[in-house]
Amino acid sequence: MSDQSTLTPPAEAEEYIPRQITANDLEGSFEDAIEGTMVSVEDGQIVLGTVVKVDKDEVLLDIGYKSEGVIPSRELSIRNDVDPSEVVSLGEEIEALVLTKEDKDGRLVLSKKRAQYERAWGDIEKKKEEDGVVSGPVIEVVKGGLIIDIGLRGFLPASLVELRRVRDLAPYVGRTLEAKIIELDKNRNNVVLSRRAWLEETQKEQREDFLENLKPGEIRSGVVSSVVNFGAFVDLGGMDGLVHVSELSWKHVDHPGSVVAVGDEITVQVLEVDLDRERISLSLKATQQDPWQEFASSHRVGELVYGRVTKLVPFGSFVQVGDGIEGLVHISEMSAHHVDLPEQVVTPGEELWVKIIDLDLQRRRISLSIKQAAEGGTVSAEYQEHFGEHAYDDEGNFIGGESSEAQEAWAEYYAEHPEALAADAPAPGAEPAAEADDAEVVAEPEADDAEPAAEADDAEVVAEPEADDAEVVVVEQATEEPVAEA
Repeated sequence: MSDQSTLTPPAEAEEYIPRQITANDLEGSFEDAIEGTMVSVEDGQIVLGTVVKVDKDEVLLDIGYKSEGVIPSRELSIRNDVDPSEVVSLGEEIEALVLTKEDKDGRLVLSKKRAQYERAWGDIEKKKEEDGVVSGPVIEVVKGGLIIDIGLRGFLPASLVELRRVRDLAPYVGRTLEAKIIELDKNRNNVVLSRRAWLEETQKEQREDFLENLKPGEIRSGVVSSVVNFGAFVDLGGMDGLVHVSELSWKHVDHPGSVVAVGDEITVQVLEVDLDRERISLSLKATQQDPWQEFASSHRVGELVYGRVTKLVPFGSFVQVGDGIEGLVHISEMSAHHVDLPEQVVTPGEELWVKIIDLDLQRRRISLSIKQAAEGGTVSAEYQEHFGEHAYDDEGNFIGGESSEAQEAWAEYYAEHPEALAADAPAPGAEPAAEADDAEVVAEPEADDAEPAAEADDAEVVAEPEADDAEVVVVEQATEEPVAEA
């Protein structure tokens, strides 16, 4: 028995209708549609894009153009020699300005810093009109000041960094500073900032309170903040005051740097407070002893002082007689005889005695005399130990006297060299010098008593005839003897 299959005729085929996938909404040709998806750019236009690649010397930015735009590393930031990876990262959206749509290699060249610059100028101009404040990190130290990144390179002069001038600007690099715009010139790409103006504005109330509480005559401590040719600025803890060069010392000062240095802690006296100009005048020498007052209190007219000739002038010479004290020896007081030129009597650097003949403390003038000093007088107190009356004998000869320091030096010498002490000691049995002097003094009266001057003369007169007679006799005897022998 075999299997039999029954074939069923196929059903009548249905008509095929294709499924619609999308609507035809191009409203134009396909080429037009593709062109429409691309961004249209022009030179100088600011575009927005996404970073798709970061290389060591360039960054690729997708702005929806037919090709990625290239940002050279030098066009990434206003900072010099930066690593592109420190400025942007993959996937970051940034703005860029179109430098050229197509360079010689067919690339779209962009600039991030130019876009940033254009945006910043708008903001900065607006803040300048509103007298606002800008802020940014310090990116560089240049000659004369700092460069601050405020979207463009803003210049902050060194004199406007703080309320007082700062010499070392390196510590400010990396710090974010606030400043006011004091000069703006887009054509010259010039922006000048002032942090001091911002500080003065924010600290105005504190400065006013400080000035109101500061009174002339007060003694204050401060730190020297800067030294300039005309004086030194001192930080009093709230504001800086100026010590003019004439107020640094009672002595002549060639340059303030020879008296104070930056960082020195000093004590000053307040001379004047100018509330309108917010200026403080200080004095360092006012806190020190006035050498003229000290000299006048310890010296009198007519005393002798020792000095050194400092300079010669046609009408005389100046002699330094104390620390910072100079007096004038007029040419008429140089010598008892007539003097045409001071150099005929003295030379600079020469040390000599002079007499004080006039002392005017108010005018700070001392008149001296070499001529009168030669006539003698009383030495001043500081020279009494060495040149007082005890240092001279009755005839005016200087016999001096060893000071206590000299005696101590000799004692120390003899302690180290006992043989020298033994050599200086008198020999055994020898009379001391003092006893010999006494014996001589005692012997002199005995000689006077034994042989008075008158008796000596008489004896001499009596003896003369005897001497003549004897001599005559001797001569006669001598003459006779040869005759007898013959």
